[in-house]
Amino acid sequence: MKTIATPQPPKADKEPRTVELHGISRTEDYDWMRLSEEERAAKTPNGHTRRVVDHLLKENAYTDEVLAPVADLREALFREMKGRIKESDLSVPYRENGYWYRFRYDAGAEYPVHMRAPVGADRDEIPEDFTDFLDENAMAQGHEHFDLADFEIAPGNQLMAYSLDTVGRRKYTIRFRDLRTGQDLPDQITNAGEGGAFADDRTFFYVRKDRSLRNARVFRHVLGTDPSTDKEMFHERNRAFSCEVYRSRSDRFVVISTESTLSSEHRLLRTDDPMGEFRTLFPRERKHEFSIMHVPGKFYVLTNWKARNFRLMECPEEETAKSRWTEVVPHREDVLLEDAEVFREHLVITERRNGLAHLRILPLAGGEEHEITFHDPAYVAFGSVNPEWDTCKFHYGYTSLTTPSSIHEHDMASCQDRLLKQQEVLGDFDPSRYVSERIWAVAKDGARVPISVVHRRDLAMDGRAPFLLYGYGAYGINVEPSFSSARLSLLDRGFVLGLAHVRGGEELGRAWYDGGRMENKLNSFTDFIACAEQVVADGHADPKRLYCMGGSAGGLLMGAVMNLRPDLWDGVVAEVPFVDVVNTMLDASLPLTTGEYDEWGDPREPEAFRRILAYSPYDNVHDAEYPALLATTGIHDSQVQFWEPAKWVARLREHQKGHGPILLWTNMEAGHGGATGRFERLGEVARVYAFLLWRAGLAGPLAK
Repeated sequence: MKTIATPQPPKADKEPRTVELHGISRTEDYDWMRLSEEERAAKTPNGHTRRVVDHLLKENAYTDEVLAPVADLREALFREMKGRIKESDLSVPYRENGYWYRFRYDAGAEYPVHMRAPVGADRDEIPEDFTDFLDENAMAQGHEHFDLADFEIAPGNQLMAYSLDTVGRRKYTIRFRDLRTGQDLPDQITNAGEGGAFADDRTFFYVRKDRSLRNARVFRHVLGTDPSTDKEMFHERNRAFSCEVYRSRSDRFVVISTESTLSSEHRLLRTDDPMGEFRTLFPRERKHEFSIMHVPGKFYVLTNWKARNFRLMECPEEETAKSRWTEVVPHREDVLLEDAEVFREHLVITERRNGLAHLRILPLAGGEEHEITFHDPAYVAFGSVNPEWDTCKFHYGYTSLTTPSSIHEHDMASCQDRLLKQQEVLGDFDPSRYVSERIWAVAKDGARVPISVVHRRDLAMDGRAPFLLYGYGAYGINVEPSFSSARLSLLDRGFVLGLAHVRGGEELGRAWYDGGRMENKLNSFTDFIACAEQVVADGHADPKRLYCMGGSAGGLLMGAVMNLRPDLWDGVVAEVPFVDVVNTMLDASLPLTTGEYDEWGDPREPEAFRRILAYSPYDNVHDAEYPALLATTGIHDSQVQFWEPAKWVARLREHQKGHGPILLWTNMEAGHGGATGRFERLGEVARVYAFLLWRAGLAGPLAK
């Protein structure tokens, strides 16, 4: 590809200092880019804050200059992607506690409007008239960033709690609304976590964050009282744990769930005793992960106790010791039990076999079980919104790389399936024009790694197509082969897309996750490289136009494979990348550090420090012909602080021996999730796609 002359990048000041730990010295040049929580939040910035912000703005200006040749393309991509979205749309309604709920999007609106209607005499008949009770667009006015994290309706149906973040730091404010008048009550709770739980119409339980933004303490608020007098019900003092509070589906309990990477604990309070104290359901045990479901008279427990891939147990409501547990769904070495939903007469099991989700229906009274069947070679299936227990109708979601998102209703008694709604893609979209497949790469140690691939059916797979490989590989989170209407803008221009299901996810069971964390973390990176080499060998990709993309922990993956194989890629997109691993994991004041020692290791321990140092992208930058890079971040990001990619980009430029530009774009109004509006997000996608098309030579004469 012909190189285009680009402007000079901004100069990042170097303030060298030597850091020594466990007998190893490291050089730190860019730590001045860090901002404290107080500096970030100050209404009157100090000189240091202004210096950092000015640097980020210069980086943005440089990125705009470099990508100026594709500015028109970016705008065209945005219009194209927006044009596929049905602007006026309605969600599938669901029924809960005497009301139907749904939301709608109005034409041109960035956010949904939430509505409800009373359930009529015929419980299954959906009313025609719904009443608005929460308009996110009106609430978002005047805010550059808007995130409605959750809303909860009180048992009497006349009060609502909702939580908002208008900064991007995931520090929520909880307000209460009288649904009869539409007016908010004076009660206001700040520095809260997402959501909460009503015990009754006066008593609300919620989580407050600590200085590191960890969900650490649960409080009880009585409406009409001063939140400063709220009683603390639970304080999670172990900084490796984070907690949440919710109301059980049975409505019998308020539940405090507190979890670390490898351990769980649940505490219960009966909703008919809101002024009582929580009791621990099961004692906390190291490496025991479990979730609970309550139905009248018993608990179901999804547990990894003596079951690496989890199993389902049940026990009497008042006799919960393990000696009283009875096995319902046994452990299997080759199947991961991901989830279970309990109804009066049926149990729905979500399990992962050979990398794909399966939905299995078990009659609780005995009888023949059945499975909902799917036919795409790579797909996603999951339980949708199912708040009611006493029903035989199960709602589930389905999508694939070629099938738009859909919601189905499955009658668990008759085994009949009904499509309720499928995402409408405007324009000339025809799913038959695209084809998906699953291929397998062989990793360095012989492990077989699945890859989900999608491309135009009429594209010649002769090794000349640009290829974008996406990956994540951490926390047991799967890279799901779901549909994206925005992605069509790449596919229709000749790109092939692949999803690399590397170790660190749970696609192939719990062992797949364990094989990509802690001392096995290197597997995530070598798996991804093996996937890239495989798509080239299979003729899916032009080896000179191979691109990769990942975000957050997937950004760590991008940084690592850039260091390991800079020659493999023509371009890399790293969104909110976790690249300064050593420094972040040494800073316990940051939100995610202490809770992730079981994912990465605690670098205060010599062995863990050396292990992390060996792959941390920022620490392993070296002289190389690095590929072109577009790194993105948000200045308010609470998950991966913005200075990680900012420092990384500065160091990469020092060592860049190639011609590809190293770019950084910071959203100055957003956090980890980027822009919040449904159309605003497309602007960020358009920037990434324009960068990729430019590098691939598919952006017109200026790109060649």
